[in-house]
Amino acid sequence: MRPSARSPVRLEAVTPHLFRPGPDRPVRAKESHLRADTEVLPHAHAWAQLATSTTGVVRVTVEHGTFIVPPSRAVWIPPGVEHAVTVVEDSDLRTLYFHQPGGCCGPDVPRDAEAAWRHCRVLEVSPLLRALVAALDTRADDRDAAEPAPMTAEDLDRERHLGALVMSEVRAANPVPLGVDLPRDKRLRSLCEAVLTEPTRHSTLEGWAAASGASPRTVARLFRQELGTTFLQWRQQVLLARALAMAAHRKPIGHIAAELGYASASAFTAMVTRTLGAPPSRLFGTRG
Repeated sequence: MRPSARSPVRLEAVTPHLFRPGPDRPVRAKESHLRADTEVLPHAHAWAQLATSTTGVVRVTVEHGTFIVPPSRAVWIPPGVEHAVTVVEDSDLRTLYFHQPGGCCGPDVPRDAEAAWRHCRVLEVSPLLRALVAALDTRADDRDAAEPAPMTAEDLDRERHLGALVMSEVRAANPVPLGVDLPRDKRLRSLCEAVLTEPTRHSTLEGWAAASGASPRTVARLFRQELGTTFLQWRQQVLLARALAMAAHRKPIGHIAAELGYASASAFTAMVTRTLGAPPSRLFGTRG
C-alpha cells in the first residue's frame, strides 16, 4: 500500500458532541465514510472510544504511539487521550463512544485488569462484535437537522441491549501486541513518520539516516534514548503493523513476506513468531 499522490484532506473532528454517550444511551455509534489521505486532526473526548473499520484501513496516532486498524482489529482509546486519524485506504469507519461511570471499561472490570484499559490497545474483532457494531443506530442528536429522527422507546431499549453485548465482547476481546511507539524528539519523529509511510524504501539504518540527513550513530542513539530500543527492533513493529493491514485483504503469507522485503515466507513467519510469540496464521488470520 503505497501512499496516494493526492494531497491530504485535513478535517476537524466536528461532530462527536452529536453522539455523546450518557446514562440513557451508554454506547453510541458514529459512522464515517472517509477517502484515502484524509487526516482527522488531533482531538480528545471525555469518554472512551473504540475505533473500527468496516472496510479499508486507518491509522490512529496518539502522543507516543500509532496503531493500524484494518477490519479485523479495533483500537481502544481511553477517555481524555488526544488522538489523530489518518486514512490509509478508503474506509467506512465505525466509532463507538462509551459512558463509563464505574471505571475505564465499566464497573464490571476487575480492579487488577482495569489498568490495561487506561492505555490504548489493539483488540481482535470477533464476528459477533462486528455484527453488533453494524447493528447499532448511527443517527446523531442533531435537533437542527431538516428531518430529525427521534429514538422511540423501543429503539432505546434495543440500543441498550446491543450496547451491553458490545461491552461484554470488548472486555472479552483478545489484545494483540501490535502498535508502534513514537518519540518526542522532532528529528527522530520525522524519520519515524517516513518509515511508517513507506517502510520498505530502505532496509537499513544507514539508508534511513542518509535520507534524513543525520548520521547512523546519531539516529541509533536517539532510538535508544527516546524509545529504549534499536532501529531494527522498532522497524519490525512497523512491518508487523503493515503486515496486519495487508492480511486484512486476505493476502497469503508468501505475498506479505515478499512485499515487506523478506527472502521467504518462512523467514517472515520466524520473525513474527519470535517477536510476538505466535505464528502469523494465528495473529493475522492468514494462511500460508
